Amino acid sequence: MAKRTVGRRRADTKPNRGRRLEIPGGHGHGHGHGHGDSVVDTSVVDADAVVARRVRVVVAAVLAPLIAAAVIAMIVLWPSGDTKIAAAQQTGASGTVTALEPCPKTPEDCDQATVKLRSAPGADKGLEVPVEVPKGKNAAVPIKVGGKVILGVQDGAPLAQRYQYVDHDRTFPLIALAVIFAVAVIALSRWRGIAALAALGVTALTLTQFILPAILHGSNPLLVAVVGGSVIMVIALYLTHGINAQSSVALAGTIAALGLTAFLGWLFVKVSAFSGLGEGASAVKAYVPDLDLAGLLVAGIVIGSLGVLDDVTVTQASAVWELSAANPAASRASLIGAGLRIGRAHVASVVNTLVLAYAGAALPILMVFAIGGVSTGYLLSTEIVAVEVVRGLVGSLGIIAAVPLTTALAAMAVADRSRDLVAEPASAAPAGESGGSA
Repeated sequence: MAKRTVGRRRADTKPNRGRRLEIPGGHGHGHGHGHGDSVVDTSVVDADAVVARRVRVVVAAVLAPLIAAAVIAMIVLWPSGDTKIAAAQQTGASGTVTALEPCPKTPEDCDQATVKLRSAPGADKGLEVPVEVPKGKNAAVPIKVGGKVILGVQDGAPLAQRYQYVDHDRTFPLIALAVIFAVAVIALSRWRGIAALAALGVTALTLTQFILPAILHGSNPLLVAVVGGSVIMVIALYLTHGINAQSSVALAGTIAALGLTAFLGWLFVKVSAFSGLGEGASAVKAYVPDLDLAGLLVAGIVIGSLGVLDDVTVTQASAVWELSAANPAASRASLIGAGLRIGRAHVASVVNTLVLAYAGAALPILMVFAIGGVSTGYLLSTEIVAVEVVRGLVGSLGIIAAVPLTTALAAMAVADRSRDLVAEPASAAPAGESGGSA
């Protein structure tokens, strides 16, 4: 019977390192090779001295300088002063329709509504005011008694002409949906779900308090998007997944893929000669003449790809960690090969995500072109469609690049963790069992 050598940690190593969590009925072998019926405790990989030493090098040499540069750039670019422009200021109000009567002049197209104001500027709150609302074919969504509406306010006008109908008030369904979403996230992920919601709040604050104001104050939109996106990813990844080796590797892969996405976005927006005069951009340009619309377009591509990059890099790092926990002796090449096989399946499904998202946003325009019967080449060359194509493909290229980048970084961090194992006497092996060294 051949002798079997079992890998064992030195005495000064933490006692739980290499521990495996076995499913009842599974085969609990001590040689560290993974089996399909066992659950591997990946926390032992983060706690491994070899992994910690390698990741510290990555953090010190790459992550720490990048994070410091992003924080310093955010401080330098932080906008000062108000971003509001007097000519663009609007005052809004909301209320509930309490009565409807046909308009005297055009009863088939218009109703005279009585609206009790729920929120309004000045002393008008609680008043019932007259408001003309669309009716019949002029109303996209019918307005009924009891319906909630939002109104525009013309300051200084007589009360009878002060308020104009703008749209339905959708505050309640939006709040209800947000609550359902939060409850679902917390119910599934518990404390990690709470951390994810906190990270979502940080993202919203960064967008509204830094990225948008900094661009409006004249800072380079692409630089602002990369800096803001990097800070968002640092906070989101560490807050959601904890400050550990795995999160650091995922973050390094995310920032690398983000940089590539920004470069490709800048390159293809430049060579495609986009004006950037989309529907919203042209309105902003009217109030901010110096705004770099092409840079704003690239910034949108970068920000739009952030969430999917996060998903891909965390998945790849987790996969490699799982493989290493199952087999501490796995080489760098074997971890990269296995990780890429997992990544291919992931990318195959995720690549469609951004393309379909942008196609969905442009669906009404695509339908207009379909009605016109224009050729595919003509359709793709129009800026309004070509922009969405570039958004989807550049974002997808960033996703594709994130898989090998993160997989390689993770494999370098955790490969050959068992090289400090020492041989245990053969008597430790169960009788009648043979195998190679771990």
